[in-house]
Amino acid sequence: MARLGRFARATGPLLAAGVLLASCGVGGAVADAKTSCGYVHKALALQAQSETPGLSSAEQSKLQANAMGELLKGTPSAAAATSIDGSWNPLETTINEAERVPLTNLIPALTRLCKVADSSSPYL
Repeated sequence: MARLGRFARATGPLLAAGVLLASCGVGGAVADAKTSCGYVHKALALQAQSETPGLSSAEQSKLQANAMGELLKGTPSAAAATSIDGSWNPLETTINEAERVPLTNLIPALTRLCKVADSSSPYL
């Protein structure tokens, strides 16, 4: 019985540290997803601005290029979130799809994904 008590005292702190570190990882994933979504929000605002009536083609193209640039800046953070917690893979994948699919087609998905990341409880 004494051995069991010593074992529990010795492994208790290790178990607590493991739980603490695991919870930090999940928090890190959410923080990375939120960082990525910051770029997504900037990109979507630029995309919306590019659709303002009366802009020249050159102005529209510049705004759309800037939107794509902002969106792609979110890739490393989305990848980091995914590597910590695979449930963020849709965010990373959707951002990466912007190189093949027009950004306007990805707006609904990006909006929903970032709504989850920006919520007070992103793991509902």
